[in-house]
Amino acid sequence: MRLRARLMVGMIPLWGFLFGGLLPGGCDRRPQSPPPAPVPEVATVTVQPQQIVLTAELPGRTSAYRIAEIRPQVNGLILKRLFTEGSDVQAGQELYQIDPAPFQAAIDIATAALGRAQASLPAIRSRAGRFKEAVADKAVSQQDFDDADGALKQAEADVQYWRATVETARINLGYAHVVSPISGRIGKSTVTDGAIVTAYQPMPLATIQQLDPIYVDVPQSTAEVLRLQRRLEEGRINRDGANVNKVQLVLGDGARYPSEGTLQFRDVSVDPTTASVILRMVFPNPNGVLLPGMFVRAAVEEGVNEQAILIPQQAVSRDPKGNPVALIVDGAGKVGQRMLSLDRAIGDQWLVSTGLSPGDRVIVEGMQRVRPGAAVKEVPLESGRKQGTEPGKTVQLAPTSN
Repeated sequence: MRLRARLMVGMIPLWGFLFGGLLPGGCDRRPQSPPPAPVPEVATVTVQPQQIVLTAELPGRTSAYRIAEIRPQVNGLILKRLFTEGSDVQAGQELYQIDPAPFQAAIDIATAALGRAQASLPAIRSRAGRFKEAVADKAVSQQDFDDADGALKQAEADVQYWRATVETARINLGYAHVVSPISGRIGKSTVTDGAIVTAYQPMPLATIQQLDPIYVDVPQSTAEVLRLQRRLEEGRINRDGANVNKVQLVLGDGARYPSEGTLQFRDVSVDPTTASVILRMVFPNPNGVLLPGMFVRAAVEEGVNEQAILIPQQAVSRDPKGNPVALIVDGAGKVGQRMLSLDRAIGDQWLVSTGLSPGDRVIVEGMQRVRPGAAVKEVPLESGRKQGTEPGKTVQLAPTSN
């Protein structure tokens, strides 16, 4: 018992030492506040108005400038085809030879009948003159004079009739030579030598198309037409008088057509099935690159926007309702939100109608880390990554409304 008591007494200083060493240290460990969060960094671009030429890129198809369907004007037998299919022909060039023998015979018959009528005419005219003098002296009756005068008029009419018949036969003989009414490229022939053809038959013998110049017909929606008129009336865009009717063409493979075209007219009728009107352009086609029926895109100039505001597309987001918004940095270095009205996409940028002013600093990168009202550290967007349109540069685009 005495030994256990001594051990317990000896352990008391050790416990006191341990507890004494732990308690002071625990009192000094106070909770420390976290370090302040760093200010988020955002990249911005400064809005600067610029002059751009707005164009609408519209899909369309080419069509021949002139088309002539070759049909015979007389009945007959095709003796020979006088052209090469797919070649270029000139106006007045003979294409088919119809057997001229029947028409030459008709001329001979009509000429003979005309000669007979002309041979009998002097005698009948003399007889009518004598009866006219005799009826004044009462030597012949009035009835005899009337019969002689009627015979003279009939003989004169016969001469006129046969003269017209000769001319008709001569015209028909000319129709035996089927010629091209226009210059252009001729397609395949639907008949061969020895075929029988009829006058004005439904099926053409061949078709000629003039390809230089050539038409390009593109539809434009009435909504775009009205929107363009409204922009012009509001003064948001101006028409460049020197280039208002100039049109550029993009081929089906994406290559740009080298020659510039001209807007000829805008149709006055609206297609009820597509709610669009047709724009017709004329393009030179000296090398025959454009063929009828090709799919192309025409860049039609709408006008010049003198104070266009363009911002990168990644700077625009959407609110829960789908409205476009952009974040800006105000003069106090805090984030602000602007509701936008977008006109259209131009390449990788948006053309802003309303919502931004010159000098606004729009956040392009870092939008996910900030909220309206938060302070930010602003850095300019790297020059190599800036996306913009040089002032005065013509912009080719497909209209996109928002």
